Amino acid sequence: MSSVPATDQTRPGNLNFVLVCIFIDMLGIGLIVPVLPVLVGDFVQGRDQQAFWFGIMSATFGLMQFLFMPMLGAISDRVGRRPVLLYSMGGMCLNFLITAWSPSLAFLFIGRVIGGMSSASMSVASAYAADISTHENRAKSFGKVGAAFGLGFICGPALGGLLGEISLQLPFLVAAGLCAANFLYGYLFVPESLHPSLRQPFSVARMNPLTALIKLARRVEVRGLVIVFALSALAQMMLQSTWVLYTTFRFDWTPRDNGIALFCVGLAAASVQAGLLAILLKRFGEVRLSILGLSSGAITFMLYGLATQGWMMYVFILCNLLTFAAQPALQGIISKATAPGEQGELMGSLQSINSIGIVFMPLLGTAILGKVSHYPASDWRIGSTFFVCAAMQAVAVLAAVRYFKSHHYKV
Repeated sequence: MSSVPATDQTRPGNLNFVLVCIFIDMLGIGLIVPVLPVLVGDFVQGRDQQAFWFGIMSATFGLMQFLFMPMLGAISDRVGRRPVLLYSMGGMCLNFLITAWSPSLAFLFIGRVIGGMSSASMSVASAYAADISTHENRAKSFGKVGAAFGLGFICGPALGGLLGEISLQLPFLVAAGLCAANFLYGYLFVPESLHPSLRQPFSVARMNPLTALIKLARRVEVRGLVIVFALSALAQMMLQSTWVLYTTFRFDWTPRDNGIALFCVGLAAASVQAGLLAILLKRFGEVRLSILGLSSGAITFMLYGLATQGWMMYVFILCNLLTFAAQPALQGIISKATAPGEQGELMGSLQSINSIGIVFMPLLGTAILGKVSHYPASDWRIGSTFFVCAAMQAVAVLAAVRYFKSHHYKV
């Protein structure tokens, strides 16, 4: 998408509306994490079927998001940001209402389709922030965007877990109300940010979600590190997509229990990436920190799978702190190996790995978990999904060390 330069064409706008859009987007995604697996379980028989259909729901949401993210971005470059953001708010509201009042599994599926089609607004919201910012305060605006993203992701699971204890439908109704209020506010008071002279014609190529992945595969100079980044990102996505089912099967956790635990995970990630990262980079450097972070992930994911008591998961969350520093460190190394004029394209391409992972990793993770769900909670095989995640992280460590040594980095 195009961004508006800091000229007289930079238009007044409402950054608060954008921040609330992003916050509600992430809050809505976080709200369902501790509740949706339980909701799916109400419509099916047996743990294996619960795992299977939850995987289908998660993958469907990810697929719609993957397909519609570049499409919404291209549309916003043509018609403006405001209509697309309003569409996103309206669509998310409808998704939450359908999910809350679903009489069957089919309606849950329809809700996830609409949710995925509507929640791909992060890039459009970022473009709105760029449109209304000057060069001098653009970084500050993006910082606020990142903060809204993180805050929504941290608060969502905790709020969803607490409200889910009252009623499984309540988290979705609360999210729908927030979306409706933000839609009304945006419709009445928020101006368009993209100047008509800067609007772009439609481009089918820019709507193709595979374009970024193809371009990324052609980057020979960083291909080895991209493989490392992908292995780590995909392992974490598989862990995230099966966390609630795993802890429910093994420890009999409720939505409230999972909401609190996931809040702690989000808080740990935010504390590292927003506060401790600078200290860790200064102490270890990007190369060593990336290896330490990947190694920490391999060990911690294994420990998650071996845990026999719920309280152990909280201890292992603390052990996992270094893992949250691995991806930023890897991104920094990849960025330095890329030409200045290709930075934006590179970061978009790396994001495409996350997008495609959201489609496939829930399917793989829940398939593995479904196969072992009949074992008793004390059986080590219940943790098989997390063992696969640990193995992926271990391969990433070996690949990273090999790349750094072959390219003469100091390990």
